[in-house]
Amino acid sequence: MAGWLGLRRRGRHERVGFELYGAAVAAARDPYLYTALHVPDTLDGRFDMVGLHAFLLIDRLTAEPPQGPPVAQAVFDAMFSDMDVNLREMGVGDLSVGKKVRAMWEAFHGRAAAYTPALRAGDAEALTAALVRNVWRGAPPDGESPARLARVATAQHRTLAAQPLADLAAGRARYLPAMEAAR
Repeated sequence: MAGWLGLRRRGRHERVGFELYGAAVAAARDPYLYTALHVPDTLDGRFDMVGLHAFLLIDRLTAEPPQGPPVAQAVFDAMFSDMDVNLREMGVGDLSVGKKVRAMWEAFHGRAAAYTPALRAGDAEALTAALVRNVWRGAPPDGESPARLARVATAQHRTLAAQPLADLAAGRARYLPAMEAAR
């Protein structure tokens, strides 16, 4: 009986993880990010936006033990399961998929390590610098795009922090439209 309950619990987190990850992906696809903020509309640029929005959600969930961390892990697992599927659909060979997913996993963790202290300290300059390094690979477009993307990340971070854990644990996450968050 205990084994069955463990499977059921894991299945519940898996479903919720995919639902929350879907919300992060939808936020990462906001056209404003690519048109007004000039995030590169490339595989790497889209990975960075998905990773940023998923990171913000995972960061929010891990702040609320004991219920949040297993849901955060489910979001992370959903993200990298999706990356695996997408690589295979793009024709990446079976022998290469694991290496590519591992590289994406490492990139995600590196970005999380750069974004976390900046967000928690409210350091807009450090967050902007981290986004420039990661999203634009050190060569940002002219203008305010990096600072505006940092405002988006900060606003999304606050928006997620204000959402009840019960809603998130039920698979419901709300992100602001990027244009609104950039203000």
